[in-house]
Amino acid sequence: MPSLNRVQIIGYLGKDPDSRTTPMGKQVTHFSLAVSKRWKTPEGETRESTDWINIEAWGRLGEICQQYLHKGSLVYLEGRLKTVKYEDKEGETKYYTKVVAQVMQMLDKKQEDEPVISTEDSPAEEEA
Repeated sequence: MPSLNRVQIIGYLGKDPDSRTTPMGKQVTHFSLAVSKRWKTPEGETRESTDWINIEAWGRLGEICQQYLHKGSLVYLEGRLKTVKYEDKEGETKYYTKVVAQVMQMLDKKQEDEPVISTEDSPAEEEA
């Protein structure tokens, strides 16, 4: 049976990206995106709800995110969901879901000195 694991998100960075190098020498960058939704109640009151989504970008895409994105940047991301299982300090099993980015497009107004960047050419270099 075929399956599909694809996510498309537009949101604002909650903080500057954080990069590190794995023991295998690959660069990975982490950041979070805020995705907000607004609606009106039957009484006409405006409400807002924000979801925070954890993002992971590998290799060249991670380098580009680290270099050009910052807190408040508006971005479009495509990627796939990945759930990680771990044990907390009390030994209880926990799950953590994130998006592994595969395509990123900056949506902020372009600065005069900012280059145009395409990240669709190389696949994500995620470690297993």
